[in-house]
Amino acid sequence: MNVDRLPPPVYRTARWAFRTSGRLTSGARLMPSFVIAGAQRCGTTSLHEDLAQHPSVLTPIRRKGVHYFDVSYDRGLAWYRGHFPTRRTARRTAREEGAEPVITGEASPYYMFHPLAPERIARDLPGVKIIVMLRDPVERAYSAHAHEFARGFETEPFERALDLEESRLSGEAERLRADPYADSHALRHQAYVARGRYVEQLDHLTELFGRERIHVVDSEAFFTDPEPVFAGVCGFLGLPPTDRITFDKHNARPRSPMPDALRERLDAYFAPYDARLAEWLGEPPSWRR
Repeated sequence: MNVDRLPPPVYRTARWAFRTSGRLTSGARLMPSFVIAGAQRCGTTSLHEDLAQHPSVLTPIRRKGVHYFDVSYDRGLAWYRGHFPTRRTARRTAREEGAEPVITGEASPYYMFHPLAPERIARDLPGVKIIVMLRDPVERAYSAHAHEFARGFETEPFERALDLEESRLSGEAERLRADPYADSHALRHQAYVARGRYVEQLDHLTELFGRERIHVVDSEAFFTDPEPVFAGVCGFLGLPPTDRITFDKHNARPRSPMPDALRERLDAYFAPYDARLAEWLGEPPSWRR
């Protein structure tokens, strides 16, 4: 049951009961074996929904993204662990599905970009595997703006938001480092080009987790031909192959075409970062081939 869709009074009661029971039983619950850490608007919801169909994967009880390591870290590890299935549920699933191992994980696409989240994950989830989804950063920026505008977190048109981004983000990462439990509206909702500098974030993740614990998914390849890409994800997670997945695309938003001049401007901006990304990947990303 998705409690987020209940009437407000019932929702508040259900949320309180869920959080209380989750904390009280946190020691009996699984810890994530994987985290889909980003990037925003790159298909993380779709991949999470596909993994949820795998007989060996149990997902968070309420929603795909717990957002503990970015905006809820003050709630404590028991609160976080309370979002995941119990070990008893995992054993039952293993018996009923004949599945081994049974694992859980989540998808919070702000983790990859948040200035403190990667270190928190490395500290609290030793051995966790990190999945990162990437798409053309120009398209990602445009999609992110449409997403944030529709949700009311952005009020400026795209080109104006790009012009404002540097001033909006100035000092925000430093402010969060100085006050670890603060939040930043600009970093979370208005970082259109900064989030597309993928190689900077991958370098940071590599320092913390090592290259062998990071798996990069090219979103275009995933949506064009999902079966082999999904098989690669399963191999990375140590999951057996399955033919039970119905692939679909989630959270797509219709939008008008981007002006050619603006696209060219952004393409030129991202070129040096994509060149460094190609070195990290060992091949050019799909949008540069």
